Amino acid sequence: MSRPTRRRRLGVTGAALASAALVVSLAACSGQASAEDAGSTGSAGSVTIAAHTNGAGTQTAVKVDTVQKIADELPAAVKSSGKLVIGVGALPAGFPPLAFTGDDQKTLTGSEPDLGRLVAAVLGLKPELKNATWDNLFVGIDTGATDVGFSNITDTEQRKEKYDFASYRKDELAFTVLKKNTWSFDGDYKNLAGLTVAVSSGTNQEKILLEWKAKLEAAGKTLTIKYYPDANSTYLALNSGKIDANFGPNPTAAYQNTQSASSANPTRTAGTFSGAGDSLQGLIAATVKKGSGLDKPIADAINSLIENGQYAKWLKAYNLSNEGLPTSEINPPGLPLDNQ
Repeated sequence: MSRPTRRRRLGVTGAALASAALVVSLAACSGQASAEDAGSTGSAGSVTIAAHTNGAGTQTAVKVDTVQKIADELPAAVKSSGKLVIGVGALPAGFPPLAFTGDDQKTLTGSEPDLGRLVAAVLGLKPELKNATWDNLFVGIDTGATDVGFSNITDTEQRKEKYDFASYRKDELAFTVLKKNTWSFDGDYKNLAGLTVAVSSGTNQEKILLEWKAKLEAAGKTLTIKYYPDANSTYLALNSGKIDANFGPNPTAAYQNTQSASSANPTRTAGTFSGAGDSLQGLIAATVKKGSGLDKPIADAINSLIENGQYAKWLKAYNLSNEGLPTSEINPPGLPLDNQ
C-alpha cells in the first residue's frame, strides 16, 4: 500500500486518512514485525490488546483458550505448521489505530494485527505477523505465503472471485464534530441542511456527500462542502468553527476522538453511515485464498471471541465498538460491482 492518504480505498476504507498527521506522531512501520515482539502476546492462553500503541488504544490483557473443536477444522498443512501467518498491508507508514509499528519501534500493533493474534489463540496456533505493502499483502495470500489478511479489507463481490471472507467489523464512515457541538447525524441526510462539512476529494465519502448535497438543493436547502489538504488543516478548521463537521472513515474519527480527549477542543462522533452506501452495510473481513478451507475455522474463531467477550474488549480498546458485528459470516453480501 502506498503512503496512506485521506482517500477511502476499497480495503483500507481510507482508514489511513493521514492518521499519523493528527494530534500525535506515531512511529512509521518497519519492514516486518512478528508475534514475538515485546508486548504483543502474553503467557500461554493470553493476548495483550493494544500493546505499544502510544495512546491509540487502551492496553488490555485478555485470556483466550484454544477451542479444540475449531482448531480441528483447520486444513492439515496449517494445523501441522503450528502457526497462523497473518498478513497486514501497513507499509510504508502505517495507519493508526488499525495497523502501525508501536512505540517500541518494532511491534506491529493496532486493531488488525491484534484480532489476528486473538484468532490464532483460539485456533491454538502461534501468530506470525507479516507486514507488507497493500499490493504485496494480496500477493502473499495468492501464493500461499500468507494464510490470512487482517488489514481492514472490504468485502466486495469482485474480490470474491479470488478470495473467501470472514466478516469481523462494519465498514463505517463517520461525522466528527467538536464535543461541545450537540448536532447529531442520526442516519438522515436531511439533518445536514445548513451545515458546512469537510470531506476529502476523490473519496467514497465525497461521492456520498455530493449526492446528499444535490438532494438537499433540490428541496431548496443548502449543504456547503469544504476541502482541506490534510488532517491537521481539517481539524484546525473544525476547532476554529470554519466547518461544522468532518466526514471520513470511522476508525480515523475514533482515533481523533481518543487523541483529542484531553485537549482544549475534544471531538466526538456525531453519527455513522455505511461505507457501502444506503443500500448495503459495508463489511470488513478476514481474507483467505479462495478454496483454502480457512474461512470456516477463522469465522468460527471470531464467533468464539464474540461469544466469550474478548471481541467486545478488543473493539473497546480501540474505541471501535460502533463497528461491532453480532456474528462473523462467511462470504456475506459484498460491495457490488457497480459500486466499486
